Amino acid sequence: MGVLRWQSRLDEQIARASSQPLRKVDVEVFIALRLGTYQLLWLDRIPKHAAINESVELVKQARKRSAAGFVNAVLRKLSAGNRDSGTAPTHDPANLASRLAHPEWLVRRWIAEFGVEGATHICEYDQHPPTTTIRLRDPNLQEELANAGVGLSPGALLSSARRVESGDITRTAAFRERRVAIQDEGSQLVAALVGTGSRILDCCCAPGGKTAILAESNPHSPVVAVELHPHRARLTRKLVPHGNVQVISADSRALPLSGSFDRVLVDVPCSGTGTLARNPEIKWRLKPGDLAELQSRQVAIVTSAMDRLSPGGRIVYSSCSLEKEENQDVIDRALKERSGFRLIDVREELLKLRRGGELVWDDLDSLVDGPYLRTLPGVHPCDGFFAAIITTD
Repeated sequence: MGVLRWQSRLDEQIARASSQPLRKVDVEVFIALRLGTYQLLWLDRIPKHAAINESVELVKQARKRSAAGFVNAVLRKLSAGNRDSGTAPTHDPANLASRLAHPEWLVRRWIAEFGVEGATHICEYDQHPPTTTIRLRDPNLQEELANAGVGLSPGALLSSARRVESGDITRTAAFRERRVAIQDEGSQLVAALVGTGSRILDCCCAPGGKTAILAESNPHSPVVAVELHPHRARLTRKLVPHGNVQVISADSRALPLSGSFDRVLVDVPCSGTGTLARNPEIKWRLKPGDLAELQSRQVAIVTSAMDRLSPGGRIVYSSCSLEKEENQDVIDRALKERSGFRLIDVREELLKLRRGGELVWDDLDSLVDGPYLRTLPGVHPCDGFFAAIITTD
């Protein structure tokens, strides 16, 4: 994960020490060099000779024995120096992208959307492992978890959330028995916005974290959870065994369902740029042209959901993307394609959650962007989420 977070900085270091252009280096060799460089210059508990030997052995195991001497030479050269701290901080997008290992095109977008300070907070947050957060359905579990060596602190956004300060939650009986679930606080907040209803639809449900919240918040209401891929639908069924949940494998762009729903969650597949602290590989894989394709799919899903909404019901559209094309622009297109719908100001719903004691975050203004919910990594203690609430006229 460290290699993925700092990949462009690692490549800069390797390029300076390499006797040949990196474009000519075989991918297996390149990966071994990145691993070795990260261990040498970013970590402090691994002996230098061990880091070098490990990368050399990896190259040999990959049947690239002829490159072993090259890898050894590059890493020995790097081990003799110190990590380059990067360029001095400035407001220049190229500088910020280089120093904090993000693609420049992405940084430029964030500066335009969130300002230099906001973009810097996002990039800095992405470069560190995020805090593990759990949803604590039963407060009595806190004592059980403490006895299992897990130290918890209160959630920063939600009263039902807990932040893991010490111990390994995944080794506890409560986790194995699915009495406690790991879930980012931003994700929990999006699910809380859906509220209560008599018939509920979750359009893109896997792996089921939000589905479980909907089921538990509406124990006497049927919840239909839809997932495109059969294997992910099966995973959701396993992780969400609640009796009021029906999981089906289908395309949410053409829902094979009868009747209507008064509460719908549309948590769309997206670029995931709000989750780079957890998924750093995304920033090296994503291309600007991908956003248009994602938007088309997102509009198709939300308009399909609008066709299934009961009069007076509501849809919560959400993504874990920071990109306008996947958020505001999707809502604008959907409202143009379907008449008889309008937005509900998310501030009203956040105030209800705060009055009910669920939302504990003090700075409500920071969570609101016009009528929308917007959490930003580094500004808020969670992943980056967007949410809009749609209802009928």
